[in-house]
Amino acid sequence: MTDLEKALRTIDEANAADPGQEEGQPAALLYGQRMSSELGRLYPGAPDTLRIAARGQHIERWTLPRASYPEGKAGYHAWRGALAKRHAERVGAIMTDAGYGKEDIDAAQRMLRKEGIKRHEDVQTLENVICFVFLKWYFAPFAAKHTEEKVLGIVQKTARKMSSDARVRVLKEFDLPEPLAAAFRD
Repeated sequence: MTDLEKALRTIDEANAADPGQEEGQPAALLYGQRMSSELGRLYPGAPDTLRIAARGQHIERWTLPRASYPEGKAGYHAWRGALAKRHAERVGAIMTDAGYGKEDIDAAQRMLRKEGIKRHEDVQTLENVICFVFLKWYFAPFAAKHTEEKVLGIVQKTARKMSSDARVRVLKEFDLPEPLAAAFRD
């Protein structure tokens, strides 16, 4: 078994314990598989560090519930920051156990903490994949529960996180109504 296979298997084993279910599977496990699938489709030949970061992007997310932080924007950002740190630490430990060296571990952790978005290609690539996964599998259920104004705001934030090439690809792959499509145009 390769180091990559060991790392991915350990991430999947951890995420299989998610008590939340989606489509009859643990939600975190399904999310990790979707991340890997989209990464492979959008960026074939991605390095191990990116493949591991994509699979582990939500590792054991249920262990730090949103409700454990205050309501509002500040609480949400504190929660997201704590999650990113926890995911990076957990994936780093898994990579160490799988046999990866410090440089690779540091790269995957930087991606998971989203350090250097828009400046580091690997961090931006992970963010693009996250956005594609959201649009492909999670956007419609989100949109059904929220006002048009809130949906537009989320779509605009999603588009801002993406590279210009990824935004162009969104317009080709998704049939978005105006003004949602406008958010992806430069």
